[in-house]
Amino acid sequence: MVTKTVVIRNKLGLHMRPAQKFVKTATACGCTVELVHKGHVIDAKSIMNLLAACIKCGDEVELRCSGDNEAGALATMAGLVESGFGEA
Repeated sequence: MVTKTVVIRNKLGLHMRPAQKFVKTATACGCTVELVHKGHVIDAKSIMNLLAACIKCGDEVELRCSGDNEAGALATMAGLVESGFGEA
């Protein structure tokens, strides 16, 4: 398992549009992708779980990837978050 802590940068937080991008990207990774937010572990491939977490701008989340190509998946997911999901 590899992990990295990132900060949500886009102004509206993890709302529907960036959550969709996150789920689509996580699903394509082919490994387990999870977020840890305020002590809760969230399946990054579940849009309902991501939206229910109410992740806001400025919140720190820990990305966790495990399985095939976990390092590549972590780099991809971290890059998506750090880019502000194309909205920041």
